[in-house]
Amino acid sequence: MTLPGAPWLHRRGRSLWLDGVELDALARTHGTPLYVYAKRAIVAAAEAYRRALAGRAHLLCYAMKANSNLAVLHTLARAGCGFDIVSVGELERVLAAGGDAGQVVFSGVGKTRAEMARALEAGVRCFNVESRPELERLDEVARAHGVRAPVSLRVNPDVDAKTHPYISTGLRDNKFGIAHDEALAAYRDAAARAGLQVVGIDCHIGSQITEVAPYLDALDRVLDLVEAVEAEGIALHHLDLGGGLGITYTDESPPTPDALVRALLARLDARGHAQRELLLEPGRSLVGNAGVLLTEVQYLKPGAHKNFCIVDAAMNDLVRPAMYEAWMAIVPCVERDAAPRTWDVVGPVCESGDWLGRDRALAVEAGDVLAVLSAGAYGMAMASNYNSRPRAAEVMIDGDRAFVVRERETVRALFAGEHLLPD
Repeated sequence: MTLPGAPWLHRRGRSLWLDGVELDALARTHGTPLYVYAKRAIVAAAEAYRRALAGRAHLLCYAMKANSNLAVLHTLARAGCGFDIVSVGELERVLAAGGDAGQVVFSGVGKTRAEMARALEAGVRCFNVESRPELERLDEVARAHGVRAPVSLRVNPDVDAKTHPYISTGLRDNKFGIAHDEALAAYRDAAARAGLQVVGIDCHIGSQITEVAPYLDALDRVLDLVEAVEAEGIALHHLDLGGGLGITYTDESPPTPDALVRALLARLDARGHAQRELLLEPGRSLVGNAGVLLTEVQYLKPGAHKNFCIVDAAMNDLVRPAMYEAWMAIVPCVERDAAPRTWDVVGPVCESGDWLGRDRALAVEAGDVLAVLSAGAYGMAMASNYNSRPRAAEVMIDGDRAFVVRERETVRALFAGEHLLPD
């Protein structure tokens, strides 16, 4: 079996390793639940994009909502990446990790005045504006601060990315972006405002996309609009095609970054836009298969119709299965020489929806450590404290060395900011 995340994730004999570290031993040292990321896998994923874009004006902006740990951000900043953010909290994380605000694009449909002001103060490269009311607000905030805000309009091309409806963002029924047929008027509006400087155009159609065709469909629609906008004398210096490239969780075969980029560049060249700077916003494809979630089996509970393998990780640690019915591989960190049985792998949270995997063939005993694979994206970033459960620790592996990059949350920290009413 080829493991998602190979070659960084592999077996040596019966033991599962991530890069140069044995995962069962790591779990015994640091406890569980435990998120673990391979630094070299993240860097290699970024380099795959950068190699494909070599020789072309470009900026690779990591979509940090996928995983916002400071060590991950620092790793990608050192690899030459900019960042795609959707909140002022994400901006502050970029700055704390040593990132350059001048390489940040600020996306998101609900930017507040305070967020706009802080982003202008920090000097972000561009605001990806998603509505006409946002244009008006950003213009007001920029003029009040005596500056011009660089803007790129996020256009909704009404293209089906053929992905889960919760993570599709480019259809006319989605909340994101300005409708394609309204975009030209929005550009006229933006260009006429004293507080705004039009610098580009943006498009993002979804996440976990496993085909090139939706990207090319969106690109053609965006280029039609680029040509119409520039015909009105409004210059667009960059073209931001978003991210969303999928990874392998089970049997998906998404295009490689090289294949995607080659297809995009070929279409740009064919339509006479080879000179235009290209921005991409990969997230999941940089970190998803670089991470795992380790969890210890607490109890085995056989039943007449279902067998339950109860572990110490739960939906508060990894919500993707409960929220999206996402399938993520679950494997033992040390394989047993026994016949597997079929188990539902579930957590201790008081919800029937608290499951990590259904109908999994596992040879397992209480006390064993399991690894949930492909957990580097939208794992810890979406974690909560539901049932008053402290969040997991995070470890970054660099070769054969392991570093704690987030301490395990304590129970006392959960209510440190809360106050009783006076007697």
